[in-house]
Amino acid sequence: MSIKVSDYVLNRLREWDVDHVFGYAGDGINGLLAAWGRAGNKPRFVQARHEEMAAFEAVGYAKFSGKVGVCAATSGPGAIHLLNGLYDAKLDHVPVVAIVGQTNRSAMGGSYQQEVDLAALYKDVASEFCETVTVPEQLPNVLDRALRTAYARHTVTAVIIPADVQELEYSAPTHAFKMVPSSLGVGHYAPVPSDEDLHHAAEVLNAGEKVAILVGQGARGARSEIEHAADTLAAGVAKALLGKDVLPDDLPYVTGSIGLLGARPSYEMMRDCDTLLVMGSSFPYTQFLPDFGQARAVQIDVDPYMIGLRYPFEVNLVGDAAGTLKRLLPQLKAKKHGKWRRTIEQNTSRWWDVMQRRAAVDADPVNPEYVVHALDDLLPENAVLAADSGSAANWYARHLRMRGAMRGSLSGTLATMGPGVPYVIGAKFAHPDRPALAVVGDGAMQMNGMAELITASKYWRDWSDPRLVVAVLNNQDLNQVTWEMRAMEGAPQFVPSQSIPDVRYADFARSLGLGGARVEEPGGVREAWQKALAADRPFVIDFRTDPAVPPIPPHATWDQIEAAASAVVHGDVDRTAMVRQGVKSKIQEMLPGRRHRDDRPGAGDEG
Repeated sequence: MSIKVSDYVLNRLREWDVDHVFGYAGDGINGLLAAWGRAGNKPRFVQARHEEMAAFEAVGYAKFSGKVGVCAATSGPGAIHLLNGLYDAKLDHVPVVAIVGQTNRSAMGGSYQQEVDLAALYKDVASEFCETVTVPEQLPNVLDRALRTAYARHTVTAVIIPADVQELEYSAPTHAFKMVPSSLGVGHYAPVPSDEDLHHAAEVLNAGEKVAILVGQGARGARSEIEHAADTLAAGVAKALLGKDVLPDDLPYVTGSIGLLGARPSYEMMRDCDTLLVMGSSFPYTQFLPDFGQARAVQIDVDPYMIGLRYPFEVNLVGDAAGTLKRLLPQLKAKKHGKWRRTIEQNTSRWWDVMQRRAAVDADPVNPEYVVHALDDLLPENAVLAADSGSAANWYARHLRMRGAMRGSLSGTLATMGPGVPYVIGAKFAHPDRPALAVVGDGAMQMNGMAELITASKYWRDWSDPRLVVAVLNNQDLNQVTWEMRAMEGAPQFVPSQSIPDVRYADFARSLGLGGARVEEPGGVREAWQKALAADRPFVIDFRTDPAVPPIPPHATWDQIEAAASAVVHGDVDRTAMVRQGVKSKIQEMLPGRRHRDDRPGAGDEG
């Protein structure tokens, strides 16, 4: 029995165990849509409200499932709309395959309607593999290479299929000249470094007296090995934001996030260490790592292309984090848990205490730090979390403690606005039995999140656990940029660009048949979280938060961190002047730059 090219595409996706494709319809993929009808909607077509959201949902699905994310869009504008989500996947090293339509072959090059040079358009975002199918015999090889490359390189690939090709009768490649056969699967492998390199790394780590470890998302499968290494080396462990869920935060030596949105204990540990071990991270902010020449350093990364970046590492180990550590651990000498480790644990304990006190101060009307901090001890231990870009990411990074089987992510490298809600929708298709929560700013919610609530309203009844909570930090300000303008430019808030309307987000959710609540005073915060987490459907909480609570940098002194919010809310700072006129303020004094020795404890800093 003959089948069409479009039927073969869906069949091959099923053979690769692809169970969801996130997309939006258009005539450039009509052949594929018809095939979906013939195939009983397998793999399942999940209809987003916009192609960019389909790409974000594929990214969220891939991040939280460990499987490839697949998205589909029509030719021209549909393919263009995918780009932002695809770049988010590429920069965060997430396997995503885009399947896009194209005008008929007979019209290509004819300036036809919706004709875009997709090979040129996708040349960068899908640089590892982007191919146009012009004859059916190409299909097995093209599809298999797209999926295999996405998995193997942790990146974006693209398959472009002209509309008329989708309708052709499928014909397999033959055993003939210039035919390319193919096969399924990637195969499991875990590269490890040579014995010589491992021995050199052990020498460096054993020689250190004050060892710091930095882990990123590439170390996610090595939790037990990292814990063993930290115990052996008497080290503390900081986490790049994409690696927030690599280790639980209830371990006393886990100092939390690092970088612009990081924690003071992570900053101090890097400032004072003499040895650094980095695993599975391409953390970009060099100024938050030890001064050059201060520490001997070892890096472990599975990708040789990402090795040796960010710091002058003495030993670069190309290998899987878990497999490499298993071979390295027997060569490590146990260190005494002395002053270095005690200091790390004391600073970490102090940090969480300070975060609690900062969350407790009054604000007008609600302190955003309190909103997120109040969620911390209410989180189910199997929750899936996402934060959007902006000031919401500050509070996600600093106030939510990972524990149990929790997972969390955001747009780490592209730092684009808008993926928070589609991420958790993608997560719900990956884990329909787990609660999912997104913390987003009102700017991101207006940009993308509100429309994707319609997607949630369409599909939530299919999830065995219907809980999908969206918390909107509604401060009527594009807050992160406002603070950046003050700190980096010394400029006032430019109201025409920063002020945004107050929208009744919870009312909109209820109009879709979802749950919703608006919180305008601190007393309602905890109750709203509890109500949302007990709901029998997706739930939106509209928190009216204070835009004048500053996201203090981690390299601020302990005194500055503790005092900053208190100064605003207790009248030491003129709120109107700060919010409406802007000031350079103390934050400019805390901007990242080369650290000086007077930043050490005892030099005007009790830390």
